[in-house]
Amino acid sequence: MTDIRSFEGPKEAGFGDFVQLLKPRVMSLVVFTAMVGLLVAPVGLHPVVGFTAILFIALGAGASGALNMWWDADIDAMMRRTKGRPVPAGMVQPGEALAIGLALSGISIVMLALATNMLAGALLAFTIFFYAVVYSMWLKRSTPQNIVIGGAAGAFPPMIGWVAATGSVSVEACLMFMLIFMWTPPHFWALALFMNEDYSKAGVPMLTVTHGKRVTRNHVLGYTLALIPFAIALGFTPIGGPVYLAVSVLLNAEFLRGAYRIWKRDEAAAEADKYKVEKAVFRFSLLYLFLHFGALLVEAVLHAQGMGGW
Repeated sequence: MTDIRSFEGPKEAGFGDFVQLLKPRVMSLVVFTAMVGLLVAPVGLHPVVGFTAILFIALGAGASGALNMWWDADIDAMMRRTKGRPVPAGMVQPGEALAIGLALSGISIVMLALATNMLAGALLAFTIFFYAVVYSMWLKRSTPQNIVIGGAAGAFPPMIGWVAATGSVSVEACLMFMLIFMWTPPHFWALALFMNEDYSKAGVPMLTVTHGKRVTRNHVLGYTLALIPFAIALGFTPIGGPVYLAVSVLLNAEFLRGAYRIWKRDEAAAEADKYKVEKAVFRFSLLYLFLHFGALLVEAVLHAQGMGGW
């Protein structure tokens, strides 16, 4: 019997497919950290200007996601975690993804610069370029240091938010950048430990593929130790305070405990429980970042009420 599906026409993309093209989960983290960077800055923005700034930073993040999906469609199709994305799934054509990415890039950069200042627009332009070209087109397929260096793309949003409000870069903005920058490697390597087969099949030189899981476990612990001073240092800046510091100490103690548990495990134990520890640390790492920036928001509210700071 002839399969009736052979007579179906080409798939048509729906609104949801184009939304997924912009990587909404990644965008939500970008929006949140950029918003915190903007709100904790010592210079207040009119609410309309602030909303506009966050909107165009979000569009810039979506542009980066679309360009990344356009370029990575071949390897996305090989990985379980990404094969359902709109381009490898055939819902959005590569040319459409490229056009959307370029259009949103131009709109977001120009409008952010006009709404706030040229430095903020320039930082957003550099972030999109860094993620789409430096990370996606170069680092991701050429070096196991891909997420170490490439992590800068995800670390810029709070700095962009800060610059949108103040027009300048400061120690606080740099420490927010370093918090995300140093958090990215242990966060992604925890994921790579239980998704290694996908990366290997797709030919992505993740550290687990090129140097093995033992080396990756060592790096998770090492980068977690390197992360802690930057995270805690924010507590001693004008945007920090006792609430942030208490939250940061507790979160870093737990993150270090998880990294240590990853470090001391061998592959037999990990495979026996299907990488339960690694998955738990990966999930906690998301909460870790969210709560750090959430604590900065709490400090901003307390400062505004004259109750926070040192």
